[in-house]
Amino acid sequence: MVDPNRSLEIFGVKLVAINAANGKKLLMSVALVVVFVVLSATLRWLARHLLGTAGIKTVFRTRQIIRILGIFVLIVGLLSLWFDDPTRLATAVGLVTAGLAFAFQKVVTALAGYALILRGKAFGIGNRITMGGVRGDVIALGFIQTTIMEMGQAPAEQSAEPAMWVKARQYTGRIVTVTNDKVFDSPVFNYSRDFPFIWEKMTLPVGYKDDRGAAEKILLDAAARHAANLDGVSEDDLRELERRFALKRTDAGPKVYWRLTDNWLEMTVRFVSCAHGVRDVKDTMSREVLDGLDKAGIGIASSTYDIVGLPPLRIIRDRPVVRRP
Repeated sequence: MVDPNRSLEIFGVKLVAINAANGKKLLMSVALVVVFVVLSATLRWLARHLLGTAGIKTVFRTRQIIRILGIFVLIVGLLSLWFDDPTRLATAVGLVTAGLAFAFQKVVTALAGYALILRGKAFGIGNRITMGGVRGDVIALGFIQTTIMEMGQAPAEQSAEPAMWVKARQYTGRIVTVTNDKVFDSPVFNYSRDFPFIWEKMTLPVGYKDDRGAAEKILLDAAARHAANLDGVSEDDLRELERRFALKRTDAGPKVYWRLTDNWLEMTVRFVSCAHGVRDVKDTMSREVLDGLDKAGIGIASSTYDIVGLPPLRIIRDRPVVRRP
């Protein structure tokens, strides 16, 4: 140790910024980081066990608040240890901020997207969304990335990118991470945040000679049995939905629409369903509709042709055949 600052010198070479004072600051910084890690892990463990019955969203928000506050306290503590002079601190913070903003533009944008998501303007844990071309349920949310449990696509959407091998809105088994900056670059489709229901439809081709009234009743009865029950939604929530989305309560009931085609009458029943479990609902409805059509003697129209046989052929000659010797 040399000079009044007790700097470290090795073989006559004095090491820059390595002295007794900085060594103490380094040890105190390590101790502060260790305390932060232990205390943060303990608080998050307590939140998970004490608030486990309050729901996954409450636990997630509590853990995120603990993490953010802990990181803020850690940064303030480290800055207080290393920069006791406010002028030096301002200069250092300015240089570091400018360098980080230039080198980590995507990271900074992702952090800004994380702040926007936490404010509740886009989505939350458990919501079914489409973000950055990925559709599924949000299972985790970090500072930089959002983790999504991917699900497949309906048959009409198989040409969309990226193409899926699962031809239904069910989990594919892949867990996809999407950077949070996508909330600024592309639209985020939320299926369950403000209104946890979606409008679904089922189309049935019916021949013009069949009983159209009976076919419509079969569709309406199946939709009424399996459509989402909006009676569980409170009156205040319904009024808020009407105010925000111009939703009319008469639009929530099942309804059958007719469309004339060259080959058959296309009946489409439109109904409200929960955002999750749509395939199970439509599967059960399809079975009940088929049973009802069979009992009513109504077939499903199609453009196929049945060849049942050929008529007998008879050859008639206009004049007799003359045989030559």
